[in-house]
Amino acid sequence: MRRRRLLFALAALPAAAPALAQAPAPASAPAAPPWPTRPLRLVVPFPPGGTADLLGRLAAREIETRLGQPVVVENRPGAGGAVGSEAVARATPDGTVLVLSNIASQAIGPAVNRNITYDSVRDFTHVGLIAAVPSAIAVSASSPFRALPELLARARAQPGSVRFASTGVGTSSHVKLELLKRAAGVDITHVPYRGSAPAVTDVLGGNVEGLIAAVPDIGNNDRLRLLAVTTPERASRWPDVPSVAELGFPTLVASNWFGISGPAGIPPEIALRINEALVAALNTPEVTERLAVLGAAPNRMTPQDYTALVTAEVPRWAEVARVADIKAE
Repeated sequence: MRRRRLLFALAALPAAAPALAQAPAPASAPAAPPWPTRPLRLVVPFPPGGTADLLGRLAAREIETRLGQPVVVENRPGAGGAVGSEAVARATPDGTVLVLSNIASQAIGPAVNRNITYDSVRDFTHVGLIAAVPSAIAVSASSPFRALPELLARARAQPGSVRFASTGVGTSSHVKLELLKRAAGVDITHVPYRGSAPAVTDVLGGNVEGLIAAVPDIGNNDRLRLLAVTTPERASRWPDVPSVAELGFPTLVASNWFGISGPAGIPPEIALRINEALVAALNTPEVTERLAVLGAAPNRMTPQDYTALVTAEVPRWAEVARVADIKAE
């Protein structure tokens, strides 16, 4: 009887094995939906019509084309870019809320305005650079100063007699003037204005001798004479204008950089997708030509590259503001 039961059990095994092998596999987790699945918002923390707005809208259009979702541009000006930047720093870090970051809102503003509460590095994910636009040192076309050394010679001989306009206390044009004064060892009187238009008007009217401003604001004005551009080499757009480096002032090399950032914590793969869309656009012939008009070259900065740029600029301008005792109005 025992032998008969054992044989019966062994005979049943082959029939059971296929049944075990055919057991259904456990269901796999559903695949994550592709990103983005809804429109993006790009906050431009400056008024419409300026260089920041122009570059922000250019970037939004190109990113939209490549990601397949609308990118809505929202102008949210205030406090030199701090209002819109603060709002984005506190947004959900899912990559759908971005900000046009630049030297004013991320580096100079925090250096001169103690009311800014965000940390320009810690509170943001810096995605990529759009453009680095040079500034220029300019005088009226009718000015007796035909070269920067001539202007500096007057400033040394008659301290305080040379007056330079700026677009306001604590702005990029102001801190760059302080950088020029320190690099050249001269005393130039600072005269602040509310924006570039009234500053340029008074330069043309002879009320002040010159100003430092971004070349998109002054480079195409034939009533101004550019004495130098704040680049290491001459800008291809203005080949007859010397660079500050060739004039012996390498510490004056500075750009007005503009990029795309978002709140801290955006997943790296999403930041990289936005960056890849941006870089692809920046290196098309059409966009390259548009950037050249602004004195900027196309770039291929990764998120890590742009983060490094912002990280280096923050202490640089903080030190300039500290030494010159600049406090925003």
